[in-house]
Amino acid sequence: MSDKNSSNAMWGGRFASGPDAIMESINASIDFDKRIAVQDIAGSIAHSAMLAKQNIITETDAEAIKEGLLIILSEIENGTFEYSKALEDIHMNIESRLKEIIGEPAGRLHTGRSRNDQVATDFKLWTRDQYDAIIEGLSELMKALINQADEGAEIVMPGFTHLQVAQPVTWGHHMMAYVEMFARDRSRFSDARARMNESPLGAAALAGTGFPIDRHDTAHALGFSAPSANSLDAVSDRDFALEFLSASSICATHLSRFAEELVIWSSAQFKFVTLSDKFSTGSSIMPQKKNPDAAELIRAKVGRITGSLVGLLMVMKGLPLAYSKDMQEDKEQVFDASDSLMLALAAMTGMVSDMKPNIASLESAASSGFSTATDLADWLVRDLGMPFREAHHITGALVAKAEEKGCDLPDLSLKEMQKVNEKINVDVFNFLGVQNSVASRQSYGGTAPKQVRMQIARWREVLS
Repeated sequence: MSDKNSSNAMWGGRFASGPDAIMESINASIDFDKRIAVQDIAGSIAHSAMLAKQNIITETDAEAIKEGLLIILSEIENGTFEYSKALEDIHMNIESRLKEIIGEPAGRLHTGRSRNDQVATDFKLWTRDQYDAIIEGLSELMKALINQADEGAEIVMPGFTHLQVAQPVTWGHHMMAYVEMFARDRSRFSDARARMNESPLGAAALAGTGFPIDRHDTAHALGFSAPSANSLDAVSDRDFALEFLSASSICATHLSRFAEELVIWSSAQFKFVTLSDKFSTGSSIMPQKKNPDAAELIRAKVGRITGSLVGLLMVMKGLPLAYSKDMQEDKEQVFDASDSLMLALAAMTGMVSDMKPNIASLESAASSGFSTATDLADWLVRDLGMPFREAHHITGALVAKAEEKGCDLPDLSLKEMQKVNEKINVDVFNFLGVQNSVASRQSYGGTAPKQVRMQIARWREVLS
């Protein structure tokens, strides 16, 4: 029997002739949805076992179906399974092959379900696996950042606003900022995973089925928390894919922000960090170059991932209930975004694990740009009892004087400071060094090494 005739046979007697080449090409999804083959087989095994328990099919047929599906799974894993575009999708490819292996019992597998709930179930199972993989990937990245923070809890560096030196911070504090950021990503994926964990299987085409199926049984067998409560919603819902893409887009944005800093920090102008050769490349013409290509490519991934989110949002925005063929366009977006995000996470984890902070450059930069001006204003308020606005004005005048002399605030003499305000005394010098500055930031969540180590300990416990 030809592929075209096989396709017609699967559809029954409704169509007298097969689709022409253009329709076959636009209708077929096997080139990409074969990625959910393992999930399709798992769903079918659970479904057939439930049908037998409910006496809808015989135990003998259910066992034959299971054995046939396991043979197909082995063929797929061994690379010997032959995919047919004429059979449209992975579901029809597997069912057709099952019929070749076990004959008539294969036709009983589809009792009490539709391709609508079948594909929704398979896609949910696949996406759930990706949620788990990304949560694990984020955990590994957070651990790498925590290790960097631990080793650099007392290394001072400039903190920036508007990319201008603002106040001294510690390397550990900066690394832990990204731990918090990626922790929110991890939480988003976890929350979305819990929300999506309802089984569509048994919703059938849109209205449920007249067969006495047990949807709680199949939901339990597939690791879902419960069956979906409305059959119309079950087959038309793609929120789980949209939430996956949304969380992925936010996560990719965070990765891109960090990648941007690594690109800047590794430049000859900054020299804040040295990236390993494993995550850098050379130039074809300039022998001195060491390019942070891995960071740049991570930075680019956010466009691709966010594009997938926008693409699927546009597919779903005007669809009436329940299933429309438009929804065949859901998977490629999620597949591509998942591949891109997993690669970006692995690359960033690798870079973070073996990058080296350049302590001398960081400390030198931390002392530049009058970074301790706020400490001086705080001292005037705290020790001399000045209103903050007056302290702010005096500090500004001292900054102007230091700028005029071409020196930093700690390099001004006490006599020069007292010309601006006679109340200033020698104790001021205890608060102007960058080390003194970071040590004083003891508020919860502050940059002081003691506070950083508290956060490190907290996150090590969470991730353990």
